[in-house]
Amino acid sequence: MEKRRVVVTGMGAVTPIGNTVEEFWNGIREGRVGIGPITKFDASDFKVQLAAEVKGFVAKERMDFKAAKRMELFSQYAVAAAKEAFDDSGLNMEKEDPYRVGVIVGSGIGSLQCVETNYEKIRTKGPSRVNPLMVPMLISNMAAGNISIQLGLKGKCTNVVTACASGTHCIGDAFRAIQYGDADVMVAGGTEAAVCETGIAGFAALTALSTNADPARASRPFDKDRDGFVLGEGSGIVVLEELEHAKARGAKIYAELIGYGATGDAYHITSPAEDGEGAGMAMKIAMQEAEVKPEQIDYINAHGTSTHHNDLFETKAIKFALGDAAEKVDINSTKSMIGHLLGAAGGVEFIVCVKSIQDSFIHQTMGTENVDPECDLHYTVGAPVEKEVNYVLTNSLGFGGHNATLLLKKYEG
Repeated sequence: MEKRRVVVTGMGAVTPIGNTVEEFWNGIREGRVGIGPITKFDASDFKVQLAAEVKGFVAKERMDFKAAKRMELFSQYAVAAAKEAFDDSGLNMEKEDPYRVGVIVGSGIGSLQCVETNYEKIRTKGPSRVNPLMVPMLISNMAAGNISIQLGLKGKCTNVVTACASGTHCIGDAFRAIQYGDADVMVAGGTEAAVCETGIAGFAALTALSTNADPARASRPFDKDRDGFVLGEGSGIVVLEELEHAKARGAKIYAELIGYGATGDAYHITSPAEDGEGAGMAMKIAMQEAEVKPEQIDYINAHGTSTHHNDLFETKAIKFALGDAAEKVDINSTKSMIGHLLGAAGGVEFIVCVKSIQDSFIHQTMGTENVDPECDLHYTVGAPVEKEVNYVLTNSLGFGGHNATLLLKKYEG
């Protein structure tokens, strides 16, 4: 069967530099860095003192208070972002078949806080004191479940959990669901809220986190002095829609999604493949599906975590995928401003790509001053780039060797 065209008609975000898409994008354009001292717990005994926390988020202002009390933070972020995206899309469920509108929203971890709180209850007060809702509050699929409940969406409702590639895989799978007729509309993206003692301690023990005490320099992708990522939190959710369905209801169309590549490295549980071939193949597959040549790509939103291995091997992946065209493409890392949102990163970075197409604006990679000689591509260091953006790749790589790439284009009718 012929694949159906898929467009973006709504966006919602909760991030360390803004709790709506407008606030977030303004922060991006201004080069605002949302990294600072950890406030969610006493981190004085921790090697890592910084995180990219969401600020000023009040759940009861974004959703029903009673429902919010039955959600952990990662679900609250997702529901708030999904409501914004749905409102932005202009969809009216009274006019839609609810079984043709679905949800694929992932979280890499779910709620570590819920585990911490209830383990402490078991240890100090006994197992009978555990919250009866502990399990349905902590499991990662509940972000998608809560969105479905809050918005009345009865179509395909799943979540993809591929660590830091979760959000991108969710959008990719939602894209496929629409392409092949499983749905007309999908709410898709990722969410995460892992800034807690267990989250920071776990990633620090893995030596994955930056120990730099300077918020402006802790996340510095592709810098020769990079020493790890900064843990962030938030959610990025988009509404994807079949083109004719969107046109029939007069929806505003932000961009068109035209390619999706997903591969596995079969290499290592935490490190990307050293030759970059796995991530490079994901990019190639996305371009092949879209029938787009490497020299047509204007911009790549890199995974760009600020770890030694990711940034070096992703550079190799881009060269593998684009060949000589890699020398000319503009690349950046949104994680330089908002840290690494784990399962939410792909959703938030997808929104950056859409806004970059709309505004002809490629943001600066903040924090990076001395580019690693081995990372020898154009990583938008020192100033943003203003130019027409027609074709964009966005990459996500997850522990376990999960690679995902999406290819967006400017909508032309």
